[in-house]
Amino acid sequence: MSIVMLAYDRVRLLDVTGPLEVFATSGIPVILCSPDGRDVVTSSGLRIGVNAAVSEITGAHTVIVPGSDDLPGGAFPPGSLDGVTTLARDARRIASVCTGAFALAEVGLLDGLRATTHWRHTTTFARRYPRVEVEPDAIYVRDGRMLTSAGVSAGIDLALAMVEEDGGADLAREVARDMVVFLQRPGGQSQFSVAARTPRARHDGLRRLLDAVVADPAADHSLPALAVRGGFSVRHLTRLFREQIGGTPAAYVESVRLEAARALLEAGETVTAAADRTGLGSEESLRRIFHRHLGVAPSSYRARFRSAKR
Repeated sequence: MSIVMLAYDRVRLLDVTGPLEVFATSGIPVILCSPDGRDVVTSSGLRIGVNAAVSEITGAHTVIVPGSDDLPGGAFPPGSLDGVTTLARDARRIASVCTGAFALAEVGLLDGLRATTHWRHTTTFARRYPRVEVEPDAIYVRDGRMLTSAGVSAGIDLALAMVEEDGGADLAREVARDMVVFLQRPGGQSQFSVAARTPRARHDGLRRLLDAVVADPAADHSLPALAVRGGFSVRHLTRLFREQIGGTPAAYVESVRLEAARALLEAGETVTAAADRTGLGSEESLRRIFHRHLGVAPSSYRARFRSAKR
């Protein structure tokens, strides 16, 4: 089995070195190539030596295309798109890191498939490639033989997922432990925490309420309780949420509690404890929320992390 990564001038350094480090730690060799076989200069100015030209590569099992800040603007380095097409022709698995998805989409490899990229560029990506079903919040997405990942560090998550697929969970677990990274964020996990992806409230009192929910998800965060705590009428608080957050208080509280429950399950807590400690109340409530937001049962979610971390 051979893994080939395509590098090119102004490629983002960590998009290359993150996955390379995962594979090197796992003992899986990677061939680093460039369109013409010449060394490349990354966006940070560091020169990287390559092993081969695209034309010298045969029988690649996996092809990985890292990203660059230039690709969303349509500036594809000379030979890069031809290189992607050539390498992908017979590959069993094709992956992109960050904005590398733009190169895959540009040559039509993502047409009719689900994909993601860096959150900053998902709107541009969706507009430019309407035949691609964009999942803007995912860490990584797999659809058939195609895998796409979000920004920078998500390339490590993606590489760990491939190591687990090829070498098993024990190997992936050892690599993650050696690199001191999480094994592993599920592909469908959000690129951001609830707090990070929530618009910043302009009203000081509303910001304090948002922080209070995050600080203690299990507290009484019913609409009347929030209104009293913030010194608002229920109607005024609802209007502030709609205008400044773009949703309802109940939706925000549920998102925070879901995130907290996921963290508890990932840490090995039982489903019952996760429901109780996050204010969701019962296993049934937690189950409904998990199915609605994640499409999976909390017990299955917990089992996935328990098998990866034991």
